[in-house]
Amino acid sequence: MTGKNLKRSSPLMVPPKRCCPGPQMLNMKSALPSTAMVITQVALVGSTLAQKKAIQTGMHNLVYIFYTNAITSFILLPLAFFNYRSSTRPTLTISVAGGFLGLGILGFIMQVIAYVGIAYASATEATAILNLVPGFISLFAVIFGLEKLGNGGLAKIIGTLVSVIGAIIATLYTGPTIITPRLSSIDTQQSSDVVLGGLIMLVDSVLSALFIIAQALILKKYSAVLIVVLGYGSTITLLSLLASMILEHDLNLFNIQSKTRLLAILYSGLFGSGFQITILLWCLKMKGPLFVAIFQPLGIVIAAILGVLFLGDGLYLGCVIGSVIIVVGFYGVMWGKSKEDKSVEVESSKSPLLKQNSDMIP
Repeated sequence: MTGKNLKRSSPLMVPPKRCCPGPQMLNMKSALPSTAMVITQVALVGSTLAQKKAIQTGMHNLVYIFYTNAITSFILLPLAFFNYRSSTRPTLTISVAGGFLGLGILGFIMQVIAYVGIAYASATEATAILNLVPGFISLFAVIFGLEKLGNGGLAKIIGTLVSVIGAIIATLYTGPTIITPRLSSIDTQQSSDVVLGGLIMLVDSVLSALFIIAQALILKKYSAVLIVVLGYGSTITLLSLLASMILEHDLNLFNIQSKTRLLAILYSGLFGSGFQITILLWCLKMKGPLFVAIFQPLGIVIAAILGVLFLGDGLYLGCVIGSVIIVVGFYGVMWGKSKEDKSVEVESSKSPLLKQNSDMIP
């Protein structure tokens, strides 16, 4: 027997083991969704702060919407092209293209209203009121027949009503000052119209809920997420351009003019709705809707801190109390949804659309 054969047959020769991920690698992987959700909340609040900065420079809302959506569409175009090859890309029908147009129109109206609301409301108030969106989604899903009012439905309705009460308190009741604002003359005018800002953001929350439901329905017909986001983002870009040219007749509005405006546009374009939706959908796929929902109220805390630090916003007892009530109602909605999800799993074979739409609601 040769040395080569001895080497092969020796019982002492143990084949090398495959390298398994260590505990540190596993911990990092499990922490990714949580980290991603925190980043999403920071990005959401950052977009609000960027809009307020642009507003303070006197930037026109239509011009801001045009630039931010144009940047998002420009980034998504190559990503959508390379991510969906011709063999895997769903067929684009006339009804789907019409859905893109409808989403774009609704998204355009929603962004215009949000821009006006943010001009009057503080960053904390605006972020707190946006936590009403899941409750409105649940209500509209029942109204449109996408979900049935089963077990936990009462909790969702009560949670939504509690959140609305919290939003009303945050809007109408100022209360004692916790942190004194650094007010300029413009900020003083805005603080006197805080009720108007809260009401406008309430309308924006309703539109946001309708937008998410409409997006979920389109994704059932056309599953390419990036193309859907690109489709309505491009529509918003064109609509804002046409509206600004028709209403203002002044191309000088498109001159950015200041570094503050440029930074605000770049931030919202890079880390705005397109970036946030992409991460949210990934986290939904990895961890489910309830995991995503847990992080929503974190935005209120982030908005309060960043608003005080970078915008000189004040913090008032009424906003704090209202925000806490909104969070309580929010978790009431999610608790009711968790109970309904259990019954939906049983009925999913009978009504698959019910289960699919349930997964799309964060």
